[in-house]
Amino acid sequence: MTTLAKDGLDAEIRDPRDLIAYLAAGARAPEHWAIGAEAEKLVIDTETGEAAPFARIEELLLRVERQGGWRAVREEGRLIALQGPRSSITLEPGGQLELSGELCPHLHCSHGDLERHLQTVTGEAASLGLAFLGLGTQPFTPLGEIGWVPKERYGIMGPYMLRTGDLGQAMMKQTAGLQVNVDFSDEADWLAKLRVGLLLAPVFYALFANSPLLEGRPSGFLSTRGEIWSRTDPERTGLLPSLFAADAGYASYVDYALDVPMYFIRRAGRYLDLTAHPLPFRRYLREGWQGQRATLGDWDLHLSTIFTEVRLRPQIELRSADSLPPRHTLAVAALAKGLLYDQGSLEDAAALLHREVFQELPRVFADSWRLGLQTPTRGRSLRELSLDLLALARDGLRRQRVADSRGLDETLYLEGIDDLAQSGETLAQRLLAHWQGTRRDKVRVLLAHCGFAGNLNSGA
Repeated sequence: MTTLAKDGLDAEIRDPRDLIAYLAAGARAPEHWAIGAEAEKLVIDTETGEAAPFARIEELLLRVERQGGWRAVREEGRLIALQGPRSSITLEPGGQLELSGELCPHLHCSHGDLERHLQTVTGEAASLGLAFLGLGTQPFTPLGEIGWVPKERYGIMGPYMLRTGDLGQAMMKQTAGLQVNVDFSDEADWLAKLRVGLLLAPVFYALFANSPLLEGRPSGFLSTRGEIWSRTDPERTGLLPSLFAADAGYASYVDYALDVPMYFIRRAGRYLDLTAHPLPFRRYLREGWQGQRATLGDWDLHLSTIFTEVRLRPQIELRSADSLPPRHTLAVAALAKGLLYDQGSLEDAAALLHREVFQELPRVFADSWRLGLQTPTRGRSLRELSLDLLALARDGLRRQRVADSRGLDETLYLEGIDDLAQSGETLAQRLLAHWQGTRRDKVRVLLAHCGFAGNLNSGA
């Protein structure tokens, strides 16, 4: 019996095989698969478009807490998150507001969860002069003028980011993304989905490019967020090429994660800083640190500090999409579910992506946030590839046959994305076409393009 099964996360790791067992324990039978959607939103002042300071965001959380049904999470007396019975509201380092929705059996459930979240927060935000944007980067506020959310872990991560790349703190405070969490049934299914997820990374950056601005002007990228991530920390970001080896499996991911330097461990409710001298988890597992020995809780925490385009915690997390306007928010999850939860679409997508992208993946990946849907693949473009993948996803969702109360299946969440792929014009390019006039004019453009009201049918 492994330590995982016997003792849980507080147990000391005595056998390295426990690290693999921890990942393998995330497998579920297909009838129990769920889909998770995590949506970050930028919080801005409605008049100026500037990033809202933490004090105003904290007041927003306080008002939501007073509605009832939430458990407050505080650090050093400051309100930093709300935990509900099925979902949570958390804050990223620069005050980006994230809904971590419940794991849902289908996208209609995810839609209802997001709608309830919007109804909870948008009215309170409006009364405070705040608005939410589904945009991948802060449009106006310089990095140095965005304060830190007072979480202990950010006090360790922030300074370390200055040592690993030139845009790590920009990633933390100026970006917002959409994450989709998906299940797997066994090691072979996990590997197939992870590989497709990695090959989809440039497709997601191109199809969902929605961050052409930084500090008040066009950045030169359609997904500035993609460029920022590429300059954050090469030891914990990117594409995991070892997972494409013929003998790859859970152990390959564990080997990768063991060599990533650690930020911290947590003891007695406090974070202990391990960044003074780089300490890979492999060495920590072997030698310990200042009398502390590695636990599965340390491993779980360490996995949360790996920021590759696809990661395992132990669900598969797809992390490449920019934050999007309301009516597109579930399109990323719909594309993922259609491709990954139908065996025929999964196999067809794998073959298509391997043929079009695999041989030139690093180049296509790096071009995707600059050229968008016009990025060339092997003889075609990401635009044409996206159209093929959307067709496969639509077929996959139809075969899953999950209808809402109106009898509509989950393909409805792909509506609007076909138009982007057909036109070859990204949301970023549409925003840039209207980016003119005074500051107030530009704020109005942003709110029309990607502002959140009380439902998911507004926005570009």
